[in-house]
Amino acid sequence: MQMQLDFLILGSGWTSTFLIPLLKSSQLSYAATTRSGGNDTIPFAFDVDIERSELETRFRSLPDAHTILITFPIVKSGASKLLVELYSSTRAGTVNHRDIRFIQLGTTSMWGSTPHRGNQIRTKTSHQWFTRHSSFSETDRSKCETEFLSLPNAHTTVLNLSGLYGGARHPKNWIPKVASTKDIVRLKGSLHLLHGDDLAKAIVAVHQHFSRASGQRWILTDLRVYDWWEVILTLDEEENTQRPTWIRELMNEPDGPRALPRPVEDLGRALDSREFWQVFDVVPRQKP
Repeated sequence: MQMQLDFLILGSGWTSTFLIPLLKSSQLSYAATTRSGGNDTIPFAFDVDIERSELETRFRSLPDAHTILITFPIVKSGASKLLVELYSSTRAGTVNHRDIRFIQLGTTSMWGSTPHRGNQIRTKTSHQWFTRHSSFSETDRSKCETEFLSLPNAHTTVLNLSGLYGGARHPKNWIPKVASTKDIVRLKGSLHLLHGDDLAKAIVAVHQHFSRASGQRWILTDLRVYDWWEVILTLDEEENTQRPTWIRELMNEPDGPRALPRPVEDLGRALDSREFWQVFDVVPRQKP
């Protein structure tokens, strides 16, 4: 009989570079999928537009696991239900499908964010704290997450993640893209971050205490609200950039702050993730 793994990672990518080392050191068994099946992963693609019989065949190739981590976004209505149904129904009696737990990784942009791209100038965001219980914008992704959490007879949870960084992904590399003019820098307020190591700890904690998570969505940050001005002043390594000068000039305007970081009340959107770390008894320790 096939051994039931602790984890199955659907979509091995950036998150896995932090999660897999922790699973190994914690002696938790795992398997992971990619589209190509390279690097000791299982070839797998979740495509809701193909024939159900073909999709069932793909799911039968997956190993049994206690916890299924879904790293890719689901944005089509009915797709979450289909994924859970197909994985559970293709276990061929080797595992009780009622014991399988599903974790979906999501985003925190549904709380208080104004849609914008890159250097598009927007109005300054008014200050408001958001918790996981706050109302949020209905997007295709958030609707699918709500559907996922509402599935009957399924153990599901959603981890809504703030700005992920770690390894080659670092906030300093975002600065040229999001702060190309003084007018754009003027409007930059809060930044919320989560390091891959802390995300990995969070995922393992949910696996170990899933009864605390089931049916719930959670906001995850590193318990800090960063000031973009301070981030730019501290981390910007680009030569001959005017950004530090812009920040100095903005600070010397009549309503400018005397020092950085600015008070959180001046930064607009603020995410409160205390409940997750308290409930699961872990603490994020990384910072940029």
